Amino acid sequence: MSKTLNAYRIKKIESLGRMTAMTQEEMVAGARTVAAGLEALRAEHTQLLAGLAANTEHEHEKVSLVRKSIDAIELGLGETQVMIALASHLQSVEAEKQKLRTQVRRLCQENAWLRDELAAAQQRLQASEQRVSQLEEENKHLDFMASIRKYDSDINEESETSRSGQGDNKRDDPMVDLFPDDDHEDNRNNKSMSPTPPSQFAQQVNAGYEIPARLRTLHNLVIQYASQGRYEVAVPLCKQALEDLEKTSGHDHPDVATMLNILALVYRDQNKYKEAANLLNDALSIREKTLGENHPAVAATLNNLAVLYGKRGKYREAEPLCKRALCIREAVLGRDHPDVAKQLNNLALLCQNQNKYEEVEQYYQRALEIYESKLGPDDPNVAKTKNNLASCYLKQGKYKEAETLYKQVLTRAHEREFGTIDGDNKPIWQVAEEREENKHLQRENAPYGEYGGWHKAAKVDSPTVTTTLKNLGALYRRQGKYEAAETLEDCALRSRKEHVPPHALDIVKQARARSGRAPRADADALDEHETRKLPVRAQ
Repeated sequence: MSKTLNAYRIKKIESLGRMTAMTQEEMVAGARTVAAGLEALRAEHTQLLAGLAANTEHEHEKVSLVRKSIDAIELGLGETQVMIALASHLQSVEAEKQKLRTQVRRLCQENAWLRDELAAAQQRLQASEQRVSQLEEENKHLDFMASIRKYDSDINEESETSRSGQGDNKRDDPMVDLFPDDDHEDNRNNKSMSPTPPSQFAQQVNAGYEIPARLRTLHNLVIQYASQGRYEVAVPLCKQALEDLEKTSGHDHPDVATMLNILALVYRDQNKYKEAANLLNDALSIREKTLGENHPAVAATLNNLAVLYGKRGKYREAEPLCKRALCIREAVLGRDHPDVAKQLNNLALLCQNQNKYEEVEQYYQRALEIYESKLGPDDPNVAKTKNNLASCYLKQGKYKEAETLYKQVLTRAHEREFGTIDGDNKPIWQVAEEREENKHLQRENAPYGEYGGWHKAAKVDSPTVTTTLKNLGALYRRQGKYEAAETLEDCALRSRKEHVPPHALDIVKQARARSGRAPRADADALDEHETRKLPVRAQ
């Protein structure tokens, strides 16, 4: 009995497995076949029931069994019809589903096509805007070129004015380099600092050549475009002016050399060093041929070429050029002229990158003596040169000498802002050292702000004072004076935050994003404790 039951169960499981493996169409076809079989079976049972009813009354038990079978058959037929109807409904649902999927695919394709059309339209719009912008810049350039031509008629008159020796000339030094450094504006305001009157420079130095006023105006405009990272405007402007000068004056003319210098610096700011070097060598050849080998304009070109070599790491090639420029300026201006001190700074930076520290010290010390004697101890160049000299000391491990120079810069800045130093009026480095000494007496020093607003004094000489604060703080850290270092670093951070306008950082970021780099760098505003290569300042 148990064997028979097990065999039945196995057959049942196999049949269920076959049913679950069937597809929907197979199940519908099987349901219809079963329905047809049930219809035939119901007809047979109906005939059988009619036959039994005609017989004797003793067949009641059989009749009841047949009727039960008929009811079961009716129930099976009903379930079969339900299954067939459900299958039909599922088929219609699946068909609707496929229809919707087709519509979705079509909509996706239309959406992709519309996106492509929109992208193409945006590109056309951008190209149109660029073209409009280019046309506007070309129009401005044409207007500018037309406006500066009026200076041609004034050149002779301005030359006569320079030779007449009038004291109210706008330029305090007519032979000043075409590309002044960041401190040129300060020097222009201190006319009395020039050891020789401007009129004598015009007669003795320029040897009959003066940079035309229109080229000075063009130089200022190009520098403005370059500082904004708008090289696509500055370069065509220079090239057009250079082409016009070569047509009117010929290639071997001082004005052409001046224009070559301007274009060379624009290329240098774009890191196109090879093109810049070719232009500067061409300008040098023209100036030597037309103005003489010892003319100040030749010194300016030599200095710019040395700066270019320095940026490319060719310090040995740059050093003789810088020395020759120094000799020319000493011969023309005198050994104690501020421009000689600037050339000494550049030469010192070149030597420092070659580890010639003895020469670096000599150049910086001599430049410092010139600045202090000719421009005074409060001139920004004095503090910058002291920072650079301290950098040289740091690289040689002369920490005491470097610390002394840093303290001199901070002490002078404090005296300019707050007056004479006494027991109640101390410079920041003294405050920092006192906090270092007292750190073991109390767990927490008072916040720096309670010592007053000394950090506001950085306005006097920013960014040199801020740089000095950071460098002296780094030196304190190297000496293990962490409390003093944190005081100076906090002061430098406050100073920087106070003096940068909220929108200034955004402007700088936009300019760098367009140009790929900062247009100009001040070689004196350095973090000297870093080990990076030091740049050389163009003049």
